[in-house]
Amino acid sequence: MFKNRRNAGLQLGLELEKQRSATPIVLAIPRGGVEVGCEVARHLDCEFAVVIARKLGYLRQPKASFGAIAEDGSLYLNPRAKGRLSKSEIEKVMKKEKAEIARCVKAYRNGEPLASLKNRVVIVVDDGVETGSTIFAAIELCKKQRPERIIVAAPACGNEMYRILKSKVDDAVILEIPHSFYGVSQVYENPEVLSDSEIKKILKKWETKHTLEESQYKTG
Repeated sequence: MFKNRRNAGLQLGLELEKQRSATPIVLAIPRGGVEVGCEVARHLDCEFAVVIARKLGYLRQPKASFGAIAEDGSLYLNPRAKGRLSKSEIEKVMKKEKAEIARCVKAYRNGEPLASLKNRVVIVVDDGVETGSTIFAAIELCKKQRPERIIVAAPACGNEMYRILKSKVDDAVILEIPHSFYGVSQVYENPEVLSDSEIKKILKKWETKHTLEESQYKTG
């Protein structure tokens, strides 16, 4: 169990130490993945950004998802759910989530596109992997850009999910694989997720620090 997401990120960064020399880019999935990913990137002293992927929830049960969509339109649909939904139902939910994705890109990245991932080592970070929907969509986004390697990193997931992740990417780094994994919150003493404003504060602090370092490097 982890004290909080920041503590989990510190431990995950140590576990990923061997990736430091590859100069990777860490992509965190909001909201829970931001604190974790920021600590990983801080430890590896590498580039850090958020990648937006949103769950697609059933119209009558929004908390239950049938898939996810990433900011570039990369789509993951649960094979078991696909046959139960009409095309119009899927499109209606996608339209709503695309609007939220646009809002998140503007809020978290000032509307800027992701940096190129081509020929890079990409570490996709979340605070845990339960159904896998959002991380699967994010993986598809990454694959389209032809990176050198894709690594998924998270503090925890279930045993079956770990097997699936290993089959989808070059490596999966998971700190804890509980025998019974029923939700991300079970591995945190403090499971509270950051608010929008707190996420923006973390991202602004990161951007300011690294802009200053870049400026000092150029003038030094």
